[in-house]
Amino acid sequence: MTPESITHRRILKAAIPIILSNATVPILGAVDTGVIGQLGAAAPIGAVGIGAIILSSLYWVFGFLRMGTTGLVAQAVGAGNRVEASALLMRGLIVGGVAGLALVALQLPLFWLAFKIAPASAEVESLAQTYLAVRIWSAPAAIGIYAITGWLIGQERMRAVLVLQLVMNLSNIGLDLWFVLGLDWGVPGVAFATVLAEMAGLSLGLYLCRDAFSGRAWRDRARIFDRLRIKRMLVVNGDIMVRSVLLLAAFQAFLFTAAGLGDEALAANQVLMQFMNITAYALDGFAFAVEALVGAALGAGALAALRRAVLLCAIWSLIGALLLSFGFWVFGPWLIDVMSTHEGVRDAARQYLIWMVLAPLVGFASWFLDGVFIGATATRAMRIAMLQSTLIYAVALVVLVPLWGNHGLWLAMLVLFAARAITLAWHYPAIELAAASQALRPLPTASATDA
Repeated sequence: MTPESITHRRILKAAIPIILSNATVPILGAVDTGVIGQLGAAAPIGAVGIGAIILSSLYWVFGFLRMGTTGLVAQAVGAGNRVEASALLMRGLIVGGVAGLALVALQLPLFWLAFKIAPASAEVESLAQTYLAVRIWSAPAAIGIYAITGWLIGQERMRAVLVLQLVMNLSNIGLDLWFVLGLDWGVPGVAFATVLAEMAGLSLGLYLCRDAFSGRAWRDRARIFDRLRIKRMLVVNGDIMVRSVLLLAAFQAFLFTAAGLGDEALAANQVLMQFMNITAYALDGFAFAVEALVGAALGAGALAALRRAVLLCAIWSLIGALLLSFGFWVFGPWLIDVMSTHEGVRDAARQYLIWMVLAPLVGFASWFLDGVFIGATATRAMRIAMLQSTLIYAVALVVLVPLWGNHGLWLAMLVLFAARAITLAWHYPAIELAAASQALRPLPTASATDA
């Protein structure tokens, strides 16, 4: 891998399909809500909403499978070890399958606990239980798709990821319309549509990964269950999970703090959080691109290529952040009016819109550097940096919110973004050192016995 092989065209080729893929996610959620809303009652909408949140939270616990797989596969490919790349897919699918079956087996206590934490009316809970009882059966497929997506990204096959997401989401939408509006299945119809779409996604994903099944590696039980490689995978994924839990806790603290600032401030923040989601979906494209490129460069021990990948992806992330900030500044008031008809909420959201203009500019480095560290599987440093950033954020909340209210809350969020970027940047030189010395290479290059 040479520096000349890292081009602007290559980065955009990797990033744009991910951005388009991410854009389909909120569309599916809107269709789910719109279709069930045609039933003319509030309870079905609430049931589908709370059911989807419960399952998303359970599946999110295994989201590390996507990120961990990407970094390990990219390094294996960079090292020329295609055999290990195939074995990594099998390990990920096994973890996904076992995790999904565990959720199926434990569904009753898990759902009981979920409703104890977030109780709803008897009608909503009854409908949500019906929804969950159907959707849980696709848990192995839903979690297995994390591994498939990570495997494809690790090989820079972003168009395949786009195809996978489009097929899943479009089939889900089509089945939604058929089952709910055509067959009048109601809430179970939405659940069945998602189950079939996720199973179709798993089938398509396995087809897209068919290269991994062309040799003997996927049947090599000794390699797949190699203790050292499994330990490496567990360490990487464990660090990512801890980092993700801390990040989720930070956002939950933001929401809980906002709840104490009044209904209008809370509602305004919920509207503005959609701007944050747009930012994350857009900038994720460049983060995913740098994951694959950094992993491959590190696997090949190519320091110059790694530096160029980091530099060019940083430039494009900054360009994306500037465009987002400009768009929020110009079109933000109009977007607020689209998302809310309540004049008090609209006025409050406009008052805090400046923070959405600043958020991409302050936050792009943290999203981008996450991708660098995931590609390098420098997950211990990620975990430490996230812990440091969370502590800084906690101090910011305690100091700034009493001083400036909701403005202080948003400023604390930007402090979190800045702290994440600074702490990750502090650890970055170790990644370059690893590329130079190949000290962090977790896997050997393919040998004659691997072929």
